[in-house]
Amino acid sequence: MEQEVQPVPLLVPAHGTPPIIDSDAALETALQELSNGSGPFALDAERASGFRYSARAYLIQIKRQGGGLHLIDPIAFGLNNPLLAQLNELLNSDEVILHASTQDLPCLREIGINPKHLFDTELGGRIAGLARVGLGPLLESLIGITLAKEHSAADWSTRPLPHEWLTYAALDVELLIELRNAIYEILESAGKLQWAKQEFTAILQAPPPPPRIDPWRRTSGIHKIKRRDQLAIIRALWFARDQIASKHDIASGKLLNDAAIIELCLKLPTTQKEFEKSLRPIGLRARWLENCAIWLDAIASAVAMEQEAWPPMRTTADSLPPVKLWRNKFPEKFAPLTHARARIEEIATTHSIPVENLISPDYVRRICWSPPGLCSQRRDESALRQGLAELGARPWQIDLVASALADALLERKALVIPEPVAEEIPAKG
Repeated sequence: MEQEVQPVPLLVPAHGTPPIIDSDAALETALQELSNGSGPFALDAERASGFRYSARAYLIQIKRQGGGLHLIDPIAFGLNNPLLAQLNELLNSDEVILHASTQDLPCLREIGINPKHLFDTELGGRIAGLARVGLGPLLESLIGITLAKEHSAADWSTRPLPHEWLTYAALDVELLIELRNAIYEILESAGKLQWAKQEFTAILQAPPPPPRIDPWRRTSGIHKIKRRDQLAIIRALWFARDQIASKHDIASGKLLNDAAIIELCLKLPTTQKEFEKSLRPIGLRARWLENCAIWLDAIASAVAMEQEAWPPMRTTADSLPPVKLWRNKFPEKFAPLTHARARIEEIATTHSIPVENLISPDYVRRICWSPPGLCSQRRDESALRQGLAELGARPWQIDLVASALADALLERKALVIPEPVAEEIPAKG
């Protein structure tokens, strides 16, 4: 019996942890070393999510074959720095490798780094059909290396950054080139490489997301609220919190978390004593009290508001009714949706790709809710293909799902979807 090979832990980069680059001279040297290298650039960024309001980059990690590994402090260089512009020009001379690129691209673009050629190892792993696509699991399964993740939730706005944090950050790009090559080979052998390339191009060409309509409606726990006057209180507290958080670059949840907003909405305190009593059951935090007067003023202003100014229970944004309502209220939409979902799941299984990467579930819902042209009356795959393209589906996705969706749109009887059977728990004793 063969003994299972255990992955090897990677504790430090092969050439040690490099010093942080926070001066023009050091960055000029790094640029020269990187330009002397060859091949793609492994790139990563560290933010301070959960600590800061902004999503800016507080550390940039870059590695290139023959060009060294470099840790750059972007805060030291500010915005519109000519050296960062040179870095961007250099990166655009070849492919840039990122893991979960949509997380890092916004903060990279903020400092002037805007890649033109992308390979996303996380998305590539998904399209390849790999079971686990986190950086650590991919390195473990494909390279035989494990990474420690003990600093993944660190406050990267800390200065100076501890040496062990820098080591952790450097390891994120240490083997990213080798990982890219392994995933590339899997994609190519499975005939999926062009699929991945279309996805990478779509990421780079995607416009910035539009501002959220009524962002306060994303307050966790808002489903408990059943009255418009209560929504007015949540809205007032949310915007008061957001203003302070933005001004001082502090994560909103540190000032007052969502659970506290919901409790204040339900309890309506008018004094600090009542404020403390309202929040004590969920664990009153000293930080919440620092702006107690502001929270109380927000509540008071919302309570005094005229009924006409209360927000509606639901937003008027371009959104579809919840699918759970379709079965009874919109059966003519629900029937094709059940068939579309079932057929797309079969295609996803056949090609070993997650359903959400095969085609956006939102696209499927929108196509079933409002079929292009006369697709609901007669089979028109051409119109369906055009409709999918207008929504944003890529050519490879359309090629795989268009026929199945065209058939599903003609269905008039919903599939019977069995309810999950709860496991019986054996009686004790």
